[in-house]
Amino acid sequence: MAEKSTEGHIIGHGGMHLPAVEVDGYNAELRDSEGFIGDRASNRAFRAILEDYREQMRSEGEDPLGNTPSDEISKKKIDKILTEGDPEAAGVVQGVIEEFAREFTTVIRRFLKLKSWHDTQRIVVGGGLRESRVGELAIGRTAVMLKTGGRDIELKAIHQHPDEAGLLGTLHLVPSWIFEGHDCTLAVDIGGSNIRAGVVETRLKDAPDLSKAKVREFELWRHAEDKPKRDEAVERLVEILRDLIKRAEAKKLRVAPFIGIGCPGLIREDGSIERGGQNLPGNWESKQFNLPQRLRESIAEIGGHETVIVMHNDAVVHGLSEVPLTRDVERWGVMTIGTGLGNAHFTNRQASPQK
Repeated sequence: MAEKSTEGHIIGHGGMHLPAVEVDGYNAELRDSEGFIGDRASNRAFRAILEDYREQMRSEGEDPLGNTPSDEISKKKIDKILTEGDPEAAGVVQGVIEEFAREFTTVIRRFLKLKSWHDTQRIVVGGGLRESRVGELAIGRTAVMLKTGGRDIELKAIHQHPDEAGLLGTLHLVPSWIFEGHDCTLAVDIGGSNIRAGVVETRLKDAPDLSKAKVREFELWRHAEDKPKRDEAVERLVEILRDLIKRAEAKKLRVAPFIGIGCPGLIREDGSIERGGQNLPGNWESKQFNLPQRLRESIAEIGGHETVIVMHNDAVVHGLSEVPLTRDVERWGVMTIGTGLGNAHFTNRQASPQK
C-alpha cells in the first residue's frame, strides 16, 4: 500500500506528479528485430563492442590489450590505455568509443520519437559508464553526432557522482516539509549489480531547493558477486539501513523518518514491481513481494516516528538529482548507462519545486 506521512498525507510509490516535476514516462522498453533497443547502449554493449574489436585484432595478429578478458578490464584501466597506452591499443579504445556513440545516437533518436519525449531540450546521462573518461568521451561524441545529424539537443553527463546521484535524487520524491526538524534522511539505490545506501544531509537552511544536499554516510554492496536470494538481499539491506541510522545518530544528526528508494522497473502504486526487475536477485516482480512493506515491517520507526517509505524507478530518481540544475529548461530526460539502459522523461513544474 502507499505509505502515510506523519501528517496523514498519502504518498504514492512510482508517482507521476512530484514536487518539482511531472514524470512524463519512464522505463520505456523499445524493441526492434534484435531485441530491446536500450540493450545497445549499456555497459554490456560497450564491453561487447570492445571484445568484437579485440577479436578482429587477434584474427590479424596480436591483441594490443593483452590477455585479460574484456569484462574484467576496469574502467580506470581503459582510461589509462586511452591516455597513456600503446597507440594501437589506444586506437582500439577510440574505435569502441566511436561505435558505442553511434549506437547510443540511434537509441536516443528512437526515444525522441516517443510522444512522452517530444520537444526534449536536454538529456542528462548517468550510470556507471559516465564515471570514466571513456564514458564522458562517448557522451560527448554522441552529442556531436546528434547535432551534426540535425538534432539540436543538449546532451551532458549527470553532475553528481554515479554512486550518489540515486541517493540525492530521493529527496525530490516528497515535499521538503517532511524533513523539517531533521538534518538527514535515508536513501537506497538498487541496481542490477550493486545496492547503494546512504545518509543524505538535506542542508535545507543553506539551499531550500536541496542543491546543497550531501551524502554523509555511504555503503556499497556488490550483490552480483554474492548472488543472494531475494529474502537474503532484503535482510542485508535492512542491516545496512540500521547501521546507517546508528552512524548518523552517533554524529548527532537528526534522522528524518523517511526512506527514499530507487529501484529498476515499473513501480506500481502499492510499491510492488510490475516489470523490469529481471536483473535483481530473485523474483522481485511477484505481486506477493513488496519491498517498501518489507522494509517498513523491519524498520517501523525512526527516531520515535512512524517510518515513511517512497519507492520509484531508479532512472527517475537518478534524474531527480538534477532538478536544481534544470530549471532553465522545460522538458528534459535522463538515461542511465548501467547493467541496462534506464530512462525517464520530465516536464518541470512552474511552481517553486519544494512548496
